[in-house]
Amino acid sequence: MVFAEVPHHPRGGVAVQKTYSFDDVLLVPQYSDLESRSDASLASQLGPDMSLELPVIASPMDTVSEQNMALALDRLGGLAVLHRYNTIGEQAEMAGHAWNAGRPLAAAIGATGDYYNRANALVKEGVNILCIDVAHGHHKFVETAIKKIKDRYGSSVHVMAGNVATLEAFDALASWGADSIRVGIGGGSICSTRIVTGHGIPTLQSVFECSRTSYDTKIIADGGIKTTGDMVKALAAGADFVMIGSMLAGTDETPGEVFMNAKGEKYKEYRGMASSTAQRSWRGKSSTPEGVATVVPYKGPVDNIIKDIVGGVRSGLSYTGVRSIKELQARAKFIIQSSAAQLESNTHILWRHK
Repeated sequence: MVFAEVPHHPRGGVAVQKTYSFDDVLLVPQYSDLESRSDASLASQLGPDMSLELPVIASPMDTVSEQNMALALDRLGGLAVLHRYNTIGEQAEMAGHAWNAGRPLAAAIGATGDYYNRANALVKEGVNILCIDVAHGHHKFVETAIKKIKDRYGSSVHVMAGNVATLEAFDALASWGADSIRVGIGGGSICSTRIVTGHGIPTLQSVFECSRTSYDTKIIADGGIKTTGDMVKALAAGADFVMIGSMLAGTDETPGEVFMNAKGEKYKEYRGMASSTAQRSWRGKSSTPEGVATVVPYKGPVDNIIKDIVGGVRSGLSYTGVRSIKELQARAKFIIQSSAAQLESNTHILWRHK
């Protein structure tokens, strides 16, 4: 970590920490003896008896994850967390449609209000992963919720919680009983938390920090992941999984209708759950928004997106010469890019001739 000293402030401020995001770093290519990128395994362990063939989790947003996405990602080796922006009955019915015996099934709950009744209804429908879905997870309400769920279900239900941005917060949630933790605050493509509140840490930096934990709690990098290269960087930095929303938005399996503009271009809606539009939709009113609503190009079946993700991440592992995510984390070497190097790292012919 690099600290830049600043003048002493009468209220206690003494240092500013320099942080790094996905675009600030690159991984160093290393010797490889892989004959094919398909030799690299992307499997990752979520719990003692629970693993995924693909370390990709779909975000619990109402324009990303309902039963169709859950069924598709289960078939493709990943996981979708069913969103909670509906009634208990509607979410439980969604879970029932997505249930597949012996497979992980995840659904989101809050940390206040109906969360406990919602959790019980979801478990009855076969949910074995409950995601306590809170923007600022280092909070007493989250502590209470984790402990209450664990007291009721013990190890039979995996508790995913978050979001957090610091090692202190990560260790707190782990000590409360969380099995996996979403790491990242304010980095999502349609999140405005950092703009509105002035708070946040670049997701990659948070992953670096939280990977220093002494707990065997799984790290889910959540927010700011735009490309498969970002996924590889997050995994190399210590994440066990990545959570994505925008990369999956606009596919057939996401909720919502496809619509067409005057030019014949197809789109689907994509919105942050703290946007004014989403808040009015699920609770009838809006407080200060910390997200936006937009549209994204229609992308067709999610299979196409996952195929590209698998190919890109496997290729990333092959450039480090490793066959697994754990090997990647052990061998990865990061370098910091200059601003000129960042430009060079992009497909610069696309802007050079504009």
